[in-house]
Amino acid sequence: GIYEFTMGATGDVVKARYTYTYVYDNNQWKIAHHHSSIMPESITTVAASITEEEVRGLFQLWNGALDTLDSSAVADRYAKNGVLLPTVSDIPRTDYDSIKDYFDSFVQMKPQGKILESNVMIGTNWCQDAGIYEFTMGATGDVVKARYSFVYVLEDGLWKIAHHHSSVMPEKQMAAAKGETEAAAPAMTDGEVRDLFGLWNDALATLDPDQVAARYSKSPCLLPTVSDTPRTDYGSIKSYFVDFLQKKPQGVILESYVTKGDNWCMDDGIYEFTMGATGDKVKARYSFVYVLEDGKWQIAHHHSSQMPEEIVPKAMLEEAAVLA
Repeated sequence: GIYEFTMGATGDVVKARYTYTYVYDNNQWKIAHHHSSIMPESITTVAASITEEEVRGLFQLWNGALDTLDSSAVADRYAKNGVLLPTVSDIPRTDYDSIKDYFDSFVQMKPQGKILESNVMIGTNWCQDAGIYEFTMGATGDVVKARYSFVYVLEDGLWKIAHHHSSVMPEKQMAAAKGETEAAAPAMTDGEVRDLFGLWNDALATLDPDQVAARYSKSPCLLPTVSDTPRTDYGSIKSYFVDFLQKKPQGVILESYVTKGDNWCMDDGIYEFTMGATGDKVKARYSFVYVLEDGKWQIAHHHSSQMPEEIVPKAMLEEAAVLA
């Protein structure tokens, strides 16, 4: 049948379907089987409605927190398991204290930001805003551009930042690193940028982790699909692929969005892998940033993540299982 729970701790009222099978055991009726599940029609209504403009408006909540110059107010904008990859620190910040610690210093510059370019994606109780923002530092008057990615999740009824990646503009960074303005490589077409994926995929086909790791630049960052650990050097990248290649993966790009600059290019989208060892097929989102290094296009940044709409419903079901 159907039962309803009132949660005394919160006042929430929750309906669910139930099945009990009782058996007579040692002169007592005992529960032999208990199956409890959320109301299936309610699943489609769990998702919070949000428009693209409202997603962009979430930035203003974070920007407003910066304006308070209170690092605690900024850190409060992040989810319980939020990840911050900040612009001017090499250290990933993965909890409240470390995020607050970063903003202790940053807010002293009195930064105020505005979005220059924005690309929004909306899913079930998550959304993403990625693009370019610009900060005016009130303490110095400096104006700084950076690339950003915000992934927001609905947590306790509030939109919180689950992932925030901020990075300096790569063309300026590469020129500064070399102490000169390097001549731009011949212009690449969108198709040629997409073909760079084929070089990496061919390296996977060799099943040699050294060949895969060799596709990455001297100062790489790999955020892999099935590991929480950022891989930032040859050895750690090779270590990841030692395990991954045992599945004999081969990938194809399903959707691709290309951006190009002087001596760098970016390919973002969705790819699908067929695991030769098992026949399993797995979709994931990807971001590749390529740089021209010693005359070769190498992977400077590779971010691969599970499809979020596949993850969120599973999380909802796990949470609902607590009612059982």
